[in-house]
Amino acid sequence: MLRWDDTPDASILPAEHPYQGIRDPVRSGEHGNGVAQRHQRSKLSRIAKTRQNFENDTEADVTTALTAPEGARSEGDPNRGVRTAWTGPLPGAEPLPGQLDRWLAARGAELVAIRRHLHAHPEPSNQEFETAALVARELAVAGLSPQLLPKGNGVLCDIGEGDRVIAFRADLDALPLQDTKDVPYRSTVERVAHACGHDVHTTVLLGLGLTLAQLAARGELPGRVRLVFQPAEEIVPSGAPEVIAAGALKDVAGIFALHCYPQLPAGLVGVRSGPFTAAADTVEVKLTGPGGHTARPHLTADLIHALGRVIVDVPSLLDRRIDPRAGVSMVWGAVHSGEAFNAIPGEGEARGTVRILNREAWRQAPELITQLIRDVVAPTGAHVEVGYHRGVPPVINDRMAAAVIAAAAGAALGPDRVVEAEISMGGEDFAFYLDHVPGAMIRLGTGVPGSDVRHDLHQGNFDVDEDCIGYGVRVMAHTALAALSTGAF
Repeated sequence: MLRWDDTPDASILPAEHPYQGIRDPVRSGEHGNGVAQRHQRSKLSRIAKTRQNFENDTEADVTTALTAPEGARSEGDPNRGVRTAWTGPLPGAEPLPGQLDRWLAARGAELVAIRRHLHAHPEPSNQEFETAALVARELAVAGLSPQLLPKGNGVLCDIGEGDRVIAFRADLDALPLQDTKDVPYRSTVERVAHACGHDVHTTVLLGLGLTLAQLAARGELPGRVRLVFQPAEEIVPSGAPEVIAAGALKDVAGIFALHCYPQLPAGLVGVRSGPFTAAADTVEVKLTGPGGHTARPHLTADLIHALGRVIVDVPSLLDRRIDPRAGVSMVWGAVHSGEAFNAIPGEGEARGTVRILNREAWRQAPELITQLIRDVVAPTGAHVEVGYHRGVPPVINDRMAAAVIAAAAGAALGPDRVVEAEISMGGEDFAFYLDHVPGAMIRLGTGVPGSDVRHDLHQGNFDVDEDCIGYGVRVMAHTALAALSTGAF
C-alpha cells in the first residue's frame, strides 16, 4: 500500500473520539479550488493533532457537527425529516456480528447528515478536494489511517490485516447540472449537483469503513478490506485508471461497488452475473468536399447526401458485422452541415456514441467502425476523417463475485429483497477495475415510496429515500465478511 507525504501519524490521532458526522455545515456558493483552499486544514497533512487540539477546534471550516437531534423538523432546518436512528435488520435478514446492527442504527442520522452535506456541497470531476478531505478526516477520527491520493482528490484506506485484500469502491464527483429540488440540502454550487447518487455511494462506503473499524478494533475482522474513494467517474478520461496506477488494486483479490437505482424502491437491490453496463465510446466523422448550388449536385460532393448515408448505413451495416448477441448500439447525437436551403455545403460533421456489452466486440469496434465509415463515404467523392475515442469498457460482473454479493445482500436484507438487475447501456468506469481483478457491481434501490416525482439519474430533481444508506452499508458489510471468509478470491 502506497503511503504519501501527507499521511498522518495514526498514533497521535484520536482513535476513540466519538464520531462527529459533518464539521462544515456552512453553505457557500463558491466552488472549486477556493473551496479546497478554505478547508486546507482538513487535508490529511494537517489533521494529525492532539486530542485536546482536535476537540477544541473551533474554526469555521471544522466546527458544529451537522447532526439531527430529536425534534429537528421545522421548515428550513437542514436536518428536517432525518431520523435519529434506523430500525434493526429487516424481517428475514441476518444480524451483523458483534451488535453492529445496533451500533449502525444509532448512527443513522449522522450518516444521513453526511449525505446531505455532500449533496449541498458537490464538487465536479477532478475537483473533489473538500469531499476527499472530509472522508479522510472521518476515517481518521474512527481510528483508521486513510491516505489521500497524490492529487488530494481521492482516498484509499485499509482496515484490518492480511495478505489478501477485498476492495470496495465509491465515486466522489458530481455532475454539471443545476439542482432543481426545493429541499434544505439543495446544492449550493451553481450548475453542479449530485444527480447520479455519488453522495450516497460515498456515504455508504464511509459507513462501511466505520462499521468494519468496530470489528477491526476488537480483532474480529477476518482479513483486510480496502476502501477506494475515486474521483472523476463522470468524465472521459475517467479517474479509475489513475487510481489503479496509484496502487488501489495492490494485493486486491476482489472488488465490489454499488450504484443508486431509483427504479427500485429502497430496501431492494438488483444483482446479476455477466454483462451489467455497456462500454461507451464516441465517434466523430468530418466530411469535406467541393460545395455548390443545389441545382448542380453533380459538380459537388453533396455532403448532405454523404452524411445521410453515414448516419443511416453505418449503424445498419455494423449490426451485420458483429454478433447480435454482443449488444451493440450506435446512435448519432449531433449532425451539423450547411446553412442555406439551396447551397450544398463544403463541410459537415456527425458525432455519436457506440455502446457494446461484449468485451471482445468492444476491442474490435474502433477498426471495424472506422472502415465501415470510409467504405460508405468512398462512392460519394467526399473526403472523410474519423475520430474514434475510447470511453469506458463494459462492466462484466464475475460469476462468483456476483454470487457472493447476492448471498450477502440476501443475508443483509432478506432473500426476497434481492432481485435480478436489468442490463444498462450506460457506461461506468468501475469496468477498469474488473480488467484487473474479479468483482461485481449491484444496483441499490433508492426509490422514494409514494412519491409522484420521477427521481431519475442525471436529472436536476434527482433525490433518494435516505433509508437506502443504511441498507447499502449493511449489504456491503455482509459482503465484506462473506468475501473475506470464502476461498473464491
